[in-house]
Amino acid sequence: MALVGVVLCAGLGTRLRPLTGLLPKPAVPVCQVPLIRHALGLLAGAGVERAVINVHHLPEAMAAAAGDAADELGLRLAVSREPVIAGTGGALREARPLLDGAEALVVLNGDVLFDADLPAALSAHRATGALATMALLPMPAGGGYGSVEIDDGGAVRRIAGRFGPGAEGLTAWHFPGLHVISPELLARVPDLPFECDLNRDVYPPLMGRGLVRGLVTSGTWRDLGTPAGYLAANLDVAAGRIGLGRFRLPAPKRIAGSARIDSSARVGDEAIIGERCVVPAGARVERAVLWPDTWLRPGEAVVDAVAAGALRVPAGPVPAPPRSTPGQA
Repeated sequence: MALVGVVLCAGLGTRLRPLTGLLPKPAVPVCQVPLIRHALGLLAGAGVERAVINVHHLPEAMAAAAGDAADELGLRLAVSREPVIAGTGGALREARPLLDGAEALVVLNGDVLFDADLPAALSAHRATGALATMALLPMPAGGGYGSVEIDDGGAVRRIAGRFGPGAEGLTAWHFPGLHVISPELLARVPDLPFECDLNRDVYPPLMGRGLVRGLVTSGTWRDLGTPAGYLAANLDVAAGRIGLGRFRLPAPKRIAGSARIDSSARVGDEAIIGERCVVPAGARVERAVLWPDTWLRPGEAVVDAVAAGALRVPAGPVPAPPRSTPGQA
């Protein structure tokens, strides 16, 4: 019996277009490191030896980025290919042959940064005997995210204001995209609808019996779904506001060693410049991310933006830095 990690990587990344026309969102670089490397490092640091990803959008690029990260970490990786997107619940149903022998599944959204305390989440899940445990955080200010509401005993009773039996006196929390799931839950994932969501379609019938639990946890979470959120996450990592210890990563690299920067160029302290980038005479880079192999024009200014090849994507205003919570690595 073993822990198996599942990183959900099949989404289209519509809010991050046009950048996700070049790479799937879980493969975008964060301070020179693909985002998927963070999720797989979090799993490896918690003792997971086997992981599964699902792919749909730009599947070969996604599988390659995950494969390189898994090789670096010594993780065994399997890829579940979805010609049609199956949703968060359907992803587990379609990947079920790859999940045999799991003691528990650690399911992560592949498009966020969350330095979660996975050992604590696993311990809490085992202690309650629940079929699913959802990690919970305080609701981000102004985030507009659907809440997960729990009762005084920690049972999830309502999701997004309308799924589940509900009750009086519930407390609302933010769900950062981490589930711990017992393998018995896989039998509860329906064949139809094909695109099936864990939170909307699988969990609600189980809530009245206390089989879905919420764990109020700690850590720093960032949504990279928009250009502004993506830029903010890069700046947070570069500034050390998101610890990398739980991801099994060294200190972040703000400027790649192979980048070429002219002596007359202006590069601010909040600039992330990727491999083989060229910042020529008179160019200016501030509060910006340059993807690998991006060449700026002489005198060009990239400010509050993401530059990727020929693309220049505005990314302001940058959200405020996240608040640290107790236990952050």
